[in-house]
Amino acid sequence: MKPMLTLTEYSQLKALSDPLRAEMMMRLLEKPYTGQQLSEYFNLSRAKIHYHLKELEKNQLISIVKKEEKNGIIQKFYQSVARGFTPSAELLPNLADISETSRQMLLQMAERTKSVILSAPENAFKLNKASEDPSEWNYVGSLWQFSAKEDHFKDWIKKYFALMQEFSEITKETHTSHPDSKIYYISTMAFQIDEPIMDDMKSNKVEE
Repeated sequence: MKPMLTLTEYSQLKALSDPLRAEMMMRLLEKPYTGQQLSEYFNLSRAKIHYHLKELEKNQLISIVKKEEKNGIIQKFYQSVARGFTPSAELLPNLADISETSRQMLLQMAERTKSVILSAPENAFKLNKASEDPSEWNYVGSLWQFSAKEDHFKDWIKKYFALMQEFSEITKETHTSHPDSKIYYISTMAFQIDEPIMDDMKSNKVEE
């Protein structure tokens, strides 16, 4: 799976702008699924799921990663080809569709994060000790609001992805079966809004 796929076709934008397909992509980002498994998960007919899978596959957004035989039937497992998607410069004239696609993907990310929070173990949110030092925290929950120039925001995005790449390289050295290793879920969203949500622009942060 690629870290990022650049969308070059308008049809790819349209495929991802569909709410159901965007939700299906969230599942297929996590692990491979068959059409039958997705049909049971979404409580939809196999024919409808199959149609949407074919649309995603036709637009090179998902691919078959393995096949298994069960009761004489070949089961195809689909998975996303990338962990993230970004439009190419050629698609910039379609700003409305790009915006809708991005909105749908972020909405599904938010819903998935909510589900993960609700299913996380109790000790995930347990504080070992009270501390103002973030390095002592077991979890992070914060909301930020800034007034900034666009180039400053883009510079922050570049640094953020560099930091996540660095963390990814470090964690590759720690196998999940290691007795000291734990699994952490990180979800981040940042985007422009029209009106301030927080009254105090100076503090810029609300912490849990």
